[in-house]
Amino acid sequence: MTWLRALREVVRSGLTIEEARLEPLLALRTAVGVSMVIGPALWLASPAYAASAALGAYSAGAATFQRTWRPRKVIALGAGVGLALSTFLGYLAAGRLATFLPLLAVWAFAAGMAWAVGSTAGIVAATTVGSMLVTVTLPTSVGRALEHAGTIALGGVAQALLILLFPIRRWGAHRDALADALAAVADYARRLRHDPTAPFDPEPLMTARDAAAVTPSQARTRPPVLHGPRGLAERIRPVVAALADPDVGAPAEGPGRDRARELLDAAAEVLDAAARSIRRGTPAEVSPESTDALRVDEEHEVLEGPARQAAARLVELLGEALEVARCGTRGRTPAPPGPANAQFLVRPTMFRLVPVVVRAVRPELRRDSPVFRHAVRLAAVATLGYLIAARLPVGHGYWVPITSVMVMRPDFHRTYARAVARLAGTLAGVALATGTVRALGPDAQVFGLLAVVSAGLSFMLNRTGYAYSQCFTAAYVVFLLGMGGQAWEQTVPERVVLTLLGGALAMLAYVVFPAWETPRLPGRLADWLAAEGRYAAAVLRSYAEPTREHHADLRRALLASREARAAWQETYDRARQEPVRPRGLTSREAEEAQEALKGFDRAAMLMESHVLRDDSRPVPEAERLAEALEADTAQAAVDVREHRNPDWARVEEALHAWEGAAAGDGSPVVRRGAEMQKQALEDLATAVSRTPLERDVGSAREEQRVRAAEAAEGDGSGPAHRGG
Repeated sequence: MTWLRALREVVRSGLTIEEARLEPLLALRTAVGVSMVIGPALWLASPAYAASAALGAYSAGAATFQRTWRPRKVIALGAGVGLALSTFLGYLAAGRLATFLPLLAVWAFAAGMAWAVGSTAGIVAATTVGSMLVTVTLPTSVGRALEHAGTIALGGVAQALLILLFPIRRWGAHRDALADALAAVADYARRLRHDPTAPFDPEPLMTARDAAAVTPSQARTRPPVLHGPRGLAERIRPVVAALADPDVGAPAEGPGRDRARELLDAAAEVLDAAARSIRRGTPAEVSPESTDALRVDEEHEVLEGPARQAAARLVELLGEALEVARCGTRGRTPAPPGPANAQFLVRPTMFRLVPVVVRAVRPELRRDSPVFRHAVRLAAVATLGYLIAARLPVGHGYWVPITSVMVMRPDFHRTYARAVARLAGTLAGVALATGTVRALGPDAQVFGLLAVVSAGLSFMLNRTGYAYSQCFTAAYVVFLLGMGGQAWEQTVPERVVLTLLGGALAMLAYVVFPAWETPRLPGRLADWLAAEGRYAAAVLRSYAEPTREHHADLRRALLASREARAAWQETYDRARQEPVRPRGLTSREAEEAQEALKGFDRAAMLMESHVLRDDSRPVPEAERLAEALEADTAQAAVDVREHRNPDWARVEEALHAWEGAAAGDGSPVVRRGAEMQKQALEDLATAVSRTPLERDVGSAREEQRVRAAEAAEGDGSGPAHRGG
């Protein structure tokens, strides 16, 4: 992608309205938390203290809107404490550049490294850097530092108290994650009716698993309906795929295919009913037609062989889902079958997060890590922005580094898109608030009320797009300045210019010290290939020796393959938006390799749906193929990483040996699945194997193709963008 096209995509992305469900009650509660500290501070103290309290309450409230599975009150308290600490340290060091700049650089670097823990930690940490920068404009003394830090922390306490007293959908995020997983499998079943090889994105299942991890205190209060249905979605997905697949399931045409479509449609309705029940907390009913379709008549059932086995297994699993859908939250939801001593997924408490954070940060302390490079950029831009602002003949120069810190992200596209969105939102919000200030005149109480209203609107639009939320955030700041007695004629034009300068500085920093994802594509592909090889081998070993230990290994390998696939997908999506020449893999080769590995994963999933139980007859030939697959994919991962052509000699040898013993082995599903995997591996080799001359020609053709697409788009002859 060229720079011109990348910038166009950045502008489009930054100004896009995202479809998100508005949560006015949550926004109202958070805005009330802001008003709870502004009003008393204005009455008992001064506008300066009211501004500090508003800073803590607003930032802590914004932190609770981030995607996290921890209790919201804990997030609010943590954000309030972090803001208070950064404010206090900023006060102590603000007297001299020799003390403040090193503190700012270290604090900004630590905030950048917080992205290793997760996006919520990174965003909240960046907010604390902004709080430290604001304090440099206020009087500096230890007593005042403690007062303002305590006032800011009080804002976080107010938000946490409101969350405790007025919980709104306390388990709502967890319910939504689980319901989304069931709905995703329902949508998959519907798509399989028309396309038996339709792809499935495991992200909803991964999100549901992440949401299922709770602390011991959460486990004691978690609603019963959140205990078991995630496992149902996990087990139903491969079964519906096996039923629909014409190679190992229902025939491509005829009564068997009609029966498979009927079962898939019933499965979709049952799963949707279960999703609605969990999301709303109310019982749900399934139509009698779907219930009748799930009755298996042994004498008149048209499905045979593996398809009949898949149908019987699907009906059994959907029976459990029906119980969930009908029980809702009334009474205890029946637990799915499994080990009696099964433990819930444990999430560490806040006091036990230190070793978890250390383990997450340590691998990122290397020069080629995107998180480390982001931390270096953040520290450099924060200090440089502060120095530039100090030299400018304007007030409130801290808006330069604050803008840079708040828009910067570890990747190119989000950094540039947020810079554009922040500038657009700031211009609109400043214009709106300026007109209001001029019309109303100076009145601290009115401006305080308008600040609260603006905060509420900013919270409500938080998930519809950064530009639209930032519009009311800018108005909120203007009203706070007006409440403090600042003349809008001095502050508003300055803030527009300083915001523009800060956004430009953040964008320039990524150009000077980037962390491109494009060069990482071969490594991510290699990791995914190796993980898929281990997953496929674990499936085969479950056929060779169906024991509980092998089933446990299969589960661990499946989760590892999903994580590797998600890492590849994130890198691939970011690389497609970068103005960087292909390195190692062109976009077309990456796409073809991705489709090949998805086919490999799908074949393993189909075999998993028929994995033998402990008392089933084993398939000894599968063990040799498992060893060959694991060895060849591990070596191929090294070859892909070092730009060598992969080879599948061991897999071919194992399949040839199996052909001699195939007669009467009684495992048509695993045998056909192995053949599908071999074909997928050959497709992968075709996608990534090239001679040095072919690599040079391929890169040149890729550049030529991109330029031609740019030219066609420029003169209007190219294809229209989606959604454009």
